[in-house]
Amino acid sequence: MRYAFLVAWREYAENIKTKGFWIGIFMFPVMILLSFTAGSWIEKTKSVRTFVLVDQSGKLGQPIDAALERLHQREIFTAFGTYVQKNLAQRSKRETIDLEKTPAFDAEKALEKWGNDNPEMLDAFVKEGGLAAALAQVKPMLRPDAPEFSEPRRGIRKVPLPAGIDANLPPAELAEKLKPYLRGDQQVAFDGENGAHDSATLFAAVIVPADALEHVVRPGPSVDPEAEKHGLQYWSSNLADEDLKDAIERAVNEEVRRLEYVGKGMDADLVRGVERTHLVIAALDPKKEAGEETVSLADKIRQWAPAGFVYLLWVAIFTIAQMLLNNTIEEKSNRIIEVLLSSVTPGELMMGKLGGIAAVGLTMIGAWMLSLVSILEWKAGQEAEIARELLKVLQSSGLLSWFVIYFVLGYLLYAGVFLAIGSLCNTLKEAQNMMGPAMIVMIVPLLTMAFIPKEPNGTLATVLSWIPIYTPYVMMNRAAADPPMFDRVGTLILLVLTTITMLWLSGRIFRIGILRTGQPPKFMELVRWVRGT
Repeated sequence: MRYAFLVAWREYAENIKTKGFWIGIFMFPVMILLSFTAGSWIEKTKSVRTFVLVDQSGKLGQPIDAALERLHQREIFTAFGTYVQKNLAQRSKRETIDLEKTPAFDAEKALEKWGNDNPEMLDAFVKEGGLAAALAQVKPMLRPDAPEFSEPRRGIRKVPLPAGIDANLPPAELAEKLKPYLRGDQQVAFDGENGAHDSATLFAAVIVPADALEHVVRPGPSVDPEAEKHGLQYWSSNLADEDLKDAIERAVNEEVRRLEYVGKGMDADLVRGVERTHLVIAALDPKKEAGEETVSLADKIRQWAPAGFVYLLWVAIFTIAQMLLNNTIEEKSNRIIEVLLSSVTPGELMMGKLGGIAAVGLTMIGAWMLSLVSILEWKAGQEAEIARELLKVLQSSGLLSWFVIYFVLGYLLYAGVFLAIGSLCNTLKEAQNMMGPAMIVMIVPLLTMAFIPKEPNGTLATVLSWIPIYTPYVMMNRAAADPPMFDRVGTLILLVLTTITMLWLSGRIFRIGILRTGQPPKFMELVRWVRGT
């Protein structure tokens, strides 16, 4: 064991000196930092969506303008809320967030529903002084050194028709006139901020034909063949970004329905109020104690956190096992392995390599976790408070313990395979050919990662759990769903036995293949090696 430990220490020391190791260490915190700032940075660098609106019907232009204004006000609300939470005075005296008592909700859906159900509140916000009034109200609660609030710029700008284009042209001719501006061949001129003249490529053109409202699609078996031809036209060369199209579509359809109510002699505001009336649906968990059955954010985290652990498990195992494979092939091709085997046995060398590379992997994961905690402490804010509570939830759920167990067993299982492959190959090219089938096998857990939490005790999850090469990933994914004890214990025992068998088989192959040169052996030759004949 002493020699195996020395080999492990050598492997560890050699690998932590490599550039790849330190790049891997520092890339994770860089990615975390970017995740904090990338969203706002992308939003700031995103080009303004400039469009023209030609409403020949005279009835849909105002609703579209109002909808886009509400969209901008919602962006201001979101940015203003983030600004306030980051700059509140006496942060340490605020009540700590308790994820166990916070009902589960989708913040993005809640904000969208609030904005759709309460457009009047946005209008009132503007009438009552808008952002200036809100800033005046919260200023006494902010830190003395709080920076000035920077209002989000308008991501969508409506501009007039280019000079020389008649808005009364038939839609087809009007579109032809606008195509050069949409393709970027010509720039549309407009008055920018502070009255300065500006120009830009036209992002989109919206044309509402004069008879568009005469071709409204209504429920029924009959279909208006002219509906698409005479409907609203949205022209844009950017097919990926449909935010503007979706906002206009919602605004137009809301106005069409309002006109329908009025046309049928109904009070449109009364009907709209009825449409916004809803009943709250409480999500309850029958496994929780009486009085605490409400599904909380902590419960949601426990449900979906295993999927994140599976991804981390996959990355860690694949990275470390790949490192083991590359090191083995490099030492074999450079004849270093022969020098090592003059001092230690093949078994001690194999054990040392497994232990040394595993230590490298644990060091890398530990550094990632430490950098994550450090960045959260540095950034502070509500995001850090939630993240700290998240760590508490994960610790109390037992998921971290299962992660360590499945990481060790999964690493040893796959490392045995990779080590055997490395001992059989003389070059990385040969190893890559043999790695193809192994990669196909390893990709399966990623493909099923999003589906298993939805049915953790279903047929697919249960079957994959009993396949040892998938057990670490699938059982980690099922951990939060309280799988049957038979599955937990049975799959763990099977995984341990399979890992021991795989290491034994790899050892039999390693002791002969590590000194072999030339072409990789045939399958039957491998069988003879395993049998010792």
